[in-house]
Amino acid sequence: MLLVILALLPISLSASVPLKAVEDFVTAAWPESGAPGLAYAAIDNGKVAAGARGTTLAGAGEPVTPDTPFLIGSVSKSFTALAVMRLVEAGKLDLDAGIGTYLGAFAGRPGGAITLRQLLSHTSGYSTVQGNGPHAETLAAHAVMVARWTPAYPPSERWEYSNTNYHLLGAVIEAVTGEDFADHMERSILAPAGMTHSFVALGEEPGGVARGHRPWFGGKQAYTEREGGQVAAPAGAIFASANDLARYAAIMLNGRDDIISAAGKAEMLRPAGAQSPFYGLGWFIDRQAGTAAHGGLVPGSEALLTLVPAERKAAIVLINANGGIGFADNGALLNGITALALRQEYRGEGSRVWPKATYVMMVLLPLLFLASMGWAWHRRERLQRKRVQGAPGIFSLWFPLATTLVMAGFLLAIAPGFFGGSLNTLLLYQPDFATCMIAAAITGPLWAMMRLMIAYRGRFLNGRFR
Repeated sequence: MLLVILALLPISLSASVPLKAVEDFVTAAWPESGAPGLAYAAIDNGKVAAGARGTTLAGAGEPVTPDTPFLIGSVSKSFTALAVMRLVEAGKLDLDAGIGTYLGAFAGRPGGAITLRQLLSHTSGYSTVQGNGPHAETLAAHAVMVARWTPAYPPSERWEYSNTNYHLLGAVIEAVTGEDFADHMERSILAPAGMTHSFVALGEEPGGVARGHRPWFGGKQAYTEREGGQVAAPAGAIFASANDLARYAAIMLNGRDDIISAAGKAEMLRPAGAQSPFYGLGWFIDRQAGTAAHGGLVPGSEALLTLVPAERKAAIVLINANGGIGFADNGALLNGITALALRQEYRGEGSRVWPKATYVMMVLLPLLFLASMGWAWHRRERLQRKRVQGAPGIFSLWFPLATTLVMAGFLLAIAPGFFGGSLNTLLLYQPDFATCMIAAAITGPLWAMMRLMIAYRGRFLNGRFR
């Protein structure tokens, strides 16, 4: 009966929504991004238009179409939230019940009283760092592991985005349904929504999809590794096409009872509470703009799905590449296509001078240190004289070692935080930039040590260093 109801919904995948402004914008902005391919769609009152450019793999692959599946990253959280709400309305889950009610491993544990509502709204107390921590092999095993953790904050004290919340929701879904998460999502969400070009990834790189790419010194390098397996699925491992996401968006906007009730959809698309004024149940909420949206960022792919519930409009953008720092950035594609598809004004991304300068500086820094090594050898006699020039000469020899060691510590331990993560995270999303950071952290102290070795060369050869 549900399939029959959804089949009759007014979702028309035809060019009823004019996309000329979007098409013209993509023609201008796509080359600058360097992305091998992208797909997009606009929905207006149930009518959909979609388009695509490029290929599934840089320099090769099949042409991207609106039916090509992309890895949508954290947009997957809205699907997990929808599955939870469906089970709530079926009487199998209670949003205000603690996790321990459904997962025995949490009984008597610090996180056992955290409610499903708090997990859905990222007010559970689990931190972003905890959410990016190690994964077990399965959702059930991961839940047992997480049960031993102490949340970083008391529940409902603050909002903090954490993948752990949705890993646990996936485990709850499996526990109450007796189904594998991927099978349950296929049966209860994807199939009823008519999403025939969408599926839950299980870790391996599937065929027929838009392959991911990451920035690599002015180009894009293919990235096919998939980490996390089943555990990653509820938080960020669904593949979906632009056309399928348009079907999904139309269901969320139609104001009807279908996969869940209209009231349930409305609850998902409004702030979850006082500690979560800009996040609902699986969606970021912007009350001033009147939008509900979720982005997806995983190594190799980026996605953005935006709803305007009051106007029954939506925009979808899928890109099979990560944007670079300053250069080959995806911001214009994501934000420009979204704005134009929603018939809003797009004012551009502003100046990119500082990100570009940062990137260029980091690329040049290890090269500068290498060149300085050559220069130090060329001026070796002058360096050797410094050691007999008293305190000023000694200071000029040893000070570079101190400063480059400080620089290395800053680049490896502190600077990655300015980009939203650790050095390992930066290596995943910006491998060229992170590689240059590591190279600078190595070549800087090496240059300083080489200067010292040249200056004290005779002392080393005689077995005496002073």
